[in-house]
Amino acid sequence: MKKMLGGKLKSFWRLLCMELERPPHRNQVASESVHGAKLALSWTTCHVCVEENKACKCDSAAVDEELKKSVNGMDDGDQHMRANSSFTHAVINMIGMLIGLGQLSTPYALENGGWSSAFLLVGLGIICAYTSYLLGKCLEENSKSRNYQDIGQNAFGIKGRILASTFIYLEIFMALVSYTISLSDNLSTVFDGTQLHFPGIHLSPSQVLAVMAVLVALPSLWLRDLSSISFLSSGGILMSLVIFSSVGLTCVFGGVKANHRIPVLQLHKIPGISGLYIFSYAGHIVFPNIYKEMKDPSQFTKVSITTFTLVTILYTSLAFMGAKLFGPGVNSQITLSMPRHLIVTKIALWATVLTPMTKYALEFAPIAIQLEHSLPRSMSSKMKMFIRGSLGSLILIVILVLALLIPYFQHVLSLTGSLVSIGICVIFPCVFYTKICWSHISKPLLVVNVTLIVIGSFFGIIGTISSSKSLLKSIQESHAH
Repeated sequence: MKKMLGGKLKSFWRLLCMELERPPHRNQVASESVHGAKLALSWTTCHVCVEENKACKCDSAAVDEELKKSVNGMDDGDQHMRANSSFTHAVINMIGMLIGLGQLSTPYALENGGWSSAFLLVGLGIICAYTSYLLGKCLEENSKSRNYQDIGQNAFGIKGRILASTFIYLEIFMALVSYTISLSDNLSTVFDGTQLHFPGIHLSPSQVLAVMAVLVALPSLWLRDLSSISFLSSGGILMSLVIFSSVGLTCVFGGVKANHRIPVLQLHKIPGISGLYIFSYAGHIVFPNIYKEMKDPSQFTKVSITTFTLVTILYTSLAFMGAKLFGPGVNSQITLSMPRHLIVTKIALWATVLTPMTKYALEFAPIAIQLEHSLPRSMSSKMKMFIRGSLGSLILIVILVLALLIPYFQHVLSLTGSLVSIGICVIFPCVFYTKICWSHISKPLLVVNVTLIVIGSFFGIIGTISSSKSLLKSIQESHAH
């Protein structure tokens, strides 16, 4: 019995550490979060592994050579990737990663927290720009580092890598649940009034529509060549601009007056909305990828400052605009507050609906790539495709079930931000940098990092408690009715 238990524990530990079996400089995992563009970035460096009808040989010298010849290829040793990403291209990529679900909830967060909570939104933007700078410095310290997990491993060894990977996969999963809730909410608004009845199925029309939409997206998880759909991730910025413009046009042509008074401060709601604000800046997982793809990595700090400045301006503008237009009745997703008879509203709703459907395969890509590496090389390509497709389908079904059982967008998004994103965006970069650069870190910088770790931990704890309580309360109220 003792031997069996020991064997099981050993197997579990090997499974948890399976990504350590490959050289740490390979870039294979990214998030979401939150954020199809950033996933496409990290995925492309190992794209040869998942091409149609090809076995995964990322560890072979042949593939290393092929990667070196590619546009985003990597050099061995201490050399940087042969990348050609310009300053502008890097800014566009980073903006595409950051703008996503978070922007939908900023008006709701501002209305609930009060207009002075905008200082928290802007402050978090500044902090996240600073922590992205720290990640760049960590990469400078060890040029073999290629991704977020590598930085974690350089700081704390295997434990640091496992911790980073755990948070990455958790953020992917929770972000996909939020995407699916958003998909269901907006889809039901698009088809408002539609009656759907299926024998033996006891689901509301909105739930049936969500199931149908996910089933439509399900086959994409069986693709081994994701290059055919990865280009869709670049539409993230366009969709965000469409939503932003639609809200503005609602004021101009929709007859909605921006005359609602925003409260100054509602302190008791700050813990809950802090998670919504921090999720809006969740993108640090792939910042190392952008750094490595730049022709001139020394410009990475400028890229971060430019990106976070533009994104923060967009978020703050949308937050005030939505809160002034719709006041206390503003929905947790701004698109659901817009007048439904307007054409711009329909465009915004469809933009919000289509975005999640294109994300599933891209969000699942890091897990799929890791799964490919854990399977025996002797296994046939078709069997690998079957296993990854089956696992992806199972995960997506679990996500769908959770989204239907817990359809509380703002609470799930807030929980994701407070529980996961605050660690990835604020706490971990400060901790990793402090550990890696301990021998030569200046005292002022040490004080700043320790302060941010304390602040991040504080908001993470109170935000997680607050959003968890709100989520449980909503579930209980739903069951009571």
